[in-house]
Amino acid sequence: MATKSDKANGTDETIERIRELNEQILEAGKQWGQSFLDAYEQSMRTFADFTAKPGQGTDVEWISHIAKAQADFTREVTRQATEAARRMLK
Repeated sequence: MATKSDKANGTDETIERIRELNEQILEAGKQWGQSFLDAYEQSMRTFADFTAKPGQGTDVEWISHIAKAQADFTREVTRQATEAARRMLK
C-alpha cells in the first residue's frame, strides 16, 4: 500500500518531469524563433537589394534616390524589428 510519502514523491517526480518538458518546449520555441528571424531578416535584405537595383541602372537621378531611400528604409525597419524581437526571445 502506498504511503503519503510515496504519493508525494511520485507527485514531485511528475511535477519535475513536467517542468523539464516545459523548459524543452520553451528552448525549442526560442530556437525556432531565432531561425525565423534570421530567415526573415535575410529575405528582407534581399528584397531591399532587389528594390535598389533598378534605380542604380537609370540615368534619372531622382529615381535612383527614391529607390535607394526605399531600400535603406526597408533595411532599417527590418533591423529595428528583428533586434526588438530578438531581445524579447532572450
